[in-house]
Amino acid sequence: MTNLSENDSITKVDGTGKRQESPTSYWGSDGIADLLKTFEIPYLCINPGSSFRGLHDSIVNHTGNVSPELVLCLHEEHAVAIAHGYAKVTNSPLAVVLHSNVGLMHASMAIYNAWCDRVPVLILGAQGPLDAAKRRPWIDWIHTSQDVGALVRPFVKWDNQPISVEASYEAILRAFQITRTPPCAPVYICLDVTAQETKLSVPPALPDVARYAPPAPPYPNSDVVHDAVDVLESASKLVILVGRVSRDANEWAQRVELAERLGATVLTDLKTGASFPTDHPQHPFPPAFFVNGPASDELKRADAILALDWVDLGGTLKSVWQPSPVTAKVISVSLDHTLQNGWSFDHQALSPADIAIASDPGLAVSEILLKLRRDRRAAERQNPPARSAEESKEEEPTISMSALAAALREVTNGTDVTLTRLPLGWSGELWDFRGPLDYLGYDGGAGIGSGPGMAVGAALALRESGRLPVAIIGDGDFMMGNSALWTAAQLDVPLLLIVANNQSFYNDEVHQERVALDRGRLVENKWIGQRIDEPAIDLAAIARAQGFISAGPIIDRHALVDTIRQAVNDVKEGRQVLLDVRVVPGYAPSMSRGMTE
Repeated sequence: MTNLSENDSITKVDGTGKRQESPTSYWGSDGIADLLKTFEIPYLCINPGSSFRGLHDSIVNHTGNVSPELVLCLHEEHAVAIAHGYAKVTNSPLAVVLHSNVGLMHASMAIYNAWCDRVPVLILGAQGPLDAAKRRPWIDWIHTSQDVGALVRPFVKWDNQPISVEASYEAILRAFQITRTPPCAPVYICLDVTAQETKLSVPPALPDVARYAPPAPPYPNSDVVHDAVDVLESASKLVILVGRVSRDANEWAQRVELAERLGATVLTDLKTGASFPTDHPQHPFPPAFFVNGPASDELKRADAILALDWVDLGGTLKSVWQPSPVTAKVISVSLDHTLQNGWSFDHQALSPADIAIASDPGLAVSEILLKLRRDRRAAERQNPPARSAEESKEEEPTISMSALAAALREVTNGTDVTLTRLPLGWSGELWDFRGPLDYLGYDGGAGIGSGPGMAVGAALALRESGRLPVAIIGDGDFMMGNSALWTAAQLDVPLLLIVANNQSFYNDEVHQERVALDRGRLVENKWIGQRIDEPAIDLAAIARAQGFISAGPIIDRHALVDTIRQAVNDVKEGRQVLLDVRVVPGYAPSMSRGMTE
């Protein structure tokens, strides 16, 4: 391949995003940057690394840092978490690039979260030369692996390690297609540094990206839908379990119509995003992380169950009916079986299903509605009045989770709020979800440290929406991921982050209490190795150091409303705010079974 001379002319993009002709050379990474530009992905989240220095230069100096625009993150885990939070709002992938094997190791927890949460992320990696003769001493050897993708292969949908620009085109195209094909999940492509830094004689032809769009999701089989409708219409006590569904407003309305026409009871889940109006008469129980209490009793009375990609359907049914077999007819709508593998058990317990519909839940609901013949809707329905902050009357000056929720409700009344994250101690009755963007769900993998990064990504996606992004996270989550805040300040993304600070890894205090009780030992020692105190950490100072407005620790309930009001006003003016709110340790009733059994 003949190299270009320095006098040859190549069309490039300058720092303003305008194309201009200039004498230059063309490199392998320029072709990759040009391909990414055709995807119209707005952001590329990075923590810098020398293995993708060629691509970095091409994004900055060749395509002009537009589409995608580099987003600097202070940790690889934040880079993926930001993309994860963005995808939870838009269902569209951001791009991420990770340095060699060590960067991928840092990011692996966040990738696992995105995998378990079934969201699309286009992850690019890089490493030193696969050709050992081209490796620099020491550093290129410890930052090169024979099979980098093996680090994350069990929890990505597809991976590849191309060694030429042409092969990189095909790999990235395929990855972009696969990550957006339901069920969505992350993909990983590792780019060899040599391919990036090879000078090309001519720019490679860019493929027509439109010809590589993801396939349409599979339509439910008509006969199977007909069988499902027969079961649904003949049921005397129907429960609909709404799990992982889209943020689409039309699909939201169709789920409501389906429940009303069938006279069904609807249960939803705090592990997944808002999926049904929680103040609707047919949603009688608050959403929770686990089905227990009255909701469990209601489910056990059902003679038919329609599960719309419910997380851990098998485990939920087993917990309700055990040790007896499930007596209800079960209709399961999901494509999740296509992602099951032998490494991770994120697919959960095997569930009985009398009718299994391999389809996107939105399409299945639409088809069921078309075939329904009966309509059990009452002539008129009156929704119960919205709960107000005044309903939570507490005499103690200390702050409970319900007091925090009441103060936030009072201040944001009339404002479209998106709760981008809620802590494990949150109880579902503290907030009503009336639209698909009211709540975005948990992190998928149930680790710690993802909250700040995902909050930043969600706020980035919501920046032009007119909605107020609010994340409520624990202090342990904040401390593991707090340097993600800098990225929000650097991008000037409006965000309110409230740390519900119980000064403990309280989940494990509950576990230690249970073990001590079982063994007849001292419950009073449960805090040892769990409590985050002595010294107390100045969370507000950590946030201020990264460009946030911050306040706290807030310890008096009577000061809470005014503090939150000022914070909300600041966020509406485009600022980033953190509040350190000291809350009384405890778990919502809906969490008790999951935390102690």
